[in-house]
Amino acid sequence: MSDTIKRINELKKEKNAVIFAHYYCPEETQAAADNIGDSFYLARAAKETDADIIVFAGVRFMGESAKILNPGKTVLMPDMKADCPMAHMASAERIAEVRREHPGIALVCYVNSTAELKCASDVCVTSSNAEKIVRALPNREIYFIPDRNLGKHVAKAVPEKTFVFNDGYCPIHHGFSEEELIRLREEHPRAEVMAHPESRECILKHAGYIGSTAGIIDRVEHSDADEFIIFTEKGINYALKNAAPEKKFFYPGCGCECADMKLNTPEAILHVLETGENEVILEPGTAERALAPLERMLELGK
Repeated sequence: MSDTIKRINELKKEKNAVIFAHYYCPEETQAAADNIGDSFYLARAAKETDADIIVFAGVRFMGESAKILNPGKTVLMPDMKADCPMAHMASAERIAEVRREHPGIALVCYVNSTAELKCASDVCVTSSNAEKIVRALPNREIYFIPDRNLGKHVAKAVPEKTFVFNDGYCPIHHGFSEEELIRLREEHPRAEVMAHPESRECILKHAGYIGSTAGIIDRVEHSDADEFIIFTEKGINYALKNAAPEKKFFYPGCGCECADMKLNTPEAILHVLETGENEVILEPGTAERALAPLERMLELGK
């Protein structure tokens, strides 16, 4: 155990702190975390923790969500520069326009979004529960923000509803190449193809399984296959190796790592535990308005 990890563990006990880490963070950060998961699991864990301090190794919208769900707790981000470009790819102006054009439409907001966008939403969703929640809504029309790829995947699964799509996307998943996927299939014909639903349809149509990071891990663990082609952020490899160490995993050759997630190093975690820097602060009105769609997600997603 490194000196950094030893000191992190000491400070966690001293300050009653807990470390949450997303699957896309560096391996050494996941190894040091108390909770590792996708956005839905970590949102629930944030709601349930009795720690006084949450260090959220992820990107900014995740820290904001933890603060919204735990207004009385201190939420620290290891690096405030860790952000999600897609989280900003919707606008209040377009939301107002769609609501005018489609009275009664439900605004479904992927949790990968800013607190301001959550404030304008009826319910939040994650990649693991979006289909279930959209199907449960009484509304016939759905405006899905900010990710058009996930929105189109959900629309395909829930054809009884009509969708308006936004123009947002995850730069990592949206950038995956169909040509590279085909090449990997030719090189590893026995491998099962798995893809995150933030990917484009040209990727998803080749997948034997489409699901969230947690869903992919569960599928690998219980699949009879021993080789897998994985089209999501490569940080998932740490959890996959822990879940199925005897199995083999193949990834796109480039562009499959999120630079923002990789800012969450153990050294950065230690720094904020020592200094209390990078606290997530939200305006009270923003936090209160954003809470309702997150709590509705947790309720409908049970």
